[in-house]
Amino acid sequence: MRIGPYELRNRWILAPMAGISEMPFRSLAFRLGAGLCPTELVSAEGLMRASNRTMRYLRFDPVWEKPFSVQVFGGKPDVLAEAAKVARDHGAQIIDVNMGCPVPKVTKSGAGAALMAEPERAAEVVAKIAAATGLPVTAKIRAGIDARSINCVEVGLALQEAGCQAVALHARTRAQGYSGKADWSLIRRLKEALRIPVIGNGDVLTVADAHRMLEETGCDAVMIGRGALGNPWLFRELEGGPPPTVEERHAVVMEHYEAHLAFAGDERRAVHQFRKHLGWYAKGLVGAAAFRAEAMRIEPAEELRKALDAYFRHAEPDRRAGAGAGDEDDGVDYRAAYG
Repeated sequence: MRIGPYELRNRWILAPMAGISEMPFRSLAFRLGAGLCPTELVSAEGLMRASNRTMRYLRFDPVWEKPFSVQVFGGKPDVLAEAAKVARDHGAQIIDVNMGCPVPKVTKSGAGAALMAEPERAAEVVAKIAAATGLPVTAKIRAGIDARSINCVEVGLALQEAGCQAVALHARTRAQGYSGKADWSLIRRLKEALRIPVIGNGDVLTVADAHRMLEETGCDAVMIGRGALGNPWLFRELEGGPPPTVEERHAVVMEHYEAHLAFAGDERRAVHQFRKHLGWYAKGLVGAAAFRAEAMRIEPAEELRKALDAYFRHAEPDRRAGAGAGDEDDGVDYRAAYG
């Protein structure tokens, strides 16, 4: 699969997730086999103001993040175009436009999934970014605003005409948010209508799910969000590689923690931010509930380091029937990671 001049090494893409798709996790996913890992959604207004909080989202690992895709969100085409130039000047090689986030604080400004209601404005965004930056532009869209206004094909065609290089479809409506079931038939309809690559997204949690999406929809690539949380090895398994050993899981979790501490800068903030990863990494392991309860109370970075080392050094998969199945109540709001 190609996006502009960039040929991806495979068809497995890490979904851009708020508070998750930061440099340490993206770099890890690339190393373990992902073909592309866009950033979490970055505010165009924030890039225009060059705010410290926003600019930190543009940090990337030049060794592993190839190509480097930055996802921007905003409601004003001219502002998005100028913001994309800032991202390009900081290393972005692909600009991805968020047209799918259903969160009210994003859509109230005409950004995210609000663009699904205005195909012409969505197309204008793509055209202006492409003209301003000279970079390939992609977009992540939704099925539509609600069940009565499914228009992903119409929007996809408008984006294609405007010069979009690939479209990712989260096959839920804005009204659904992250509930209900993704309608994969819409991914097939979009693929049949467009000449550019179509990336399927929604309800892909396992290797089998990913291959089934390819077979059922004919999409060019699969975007994986929740399935990769705590399991970046999924990308390796999709290429026929093995699941992690106990030793490898321990090493990767420790490495991710250290990289996150260095990335975040502020130790206390880093510890609080990394806690969400702990529930995911521990899911399905023996003693996961007790470990989470303990880890969520730890404040000092060194103490958390010791707790991670002690638990993951020997943590084995819980092979009891049904262990870990449906275990969503791990103190983490999974919905907050999707965009």
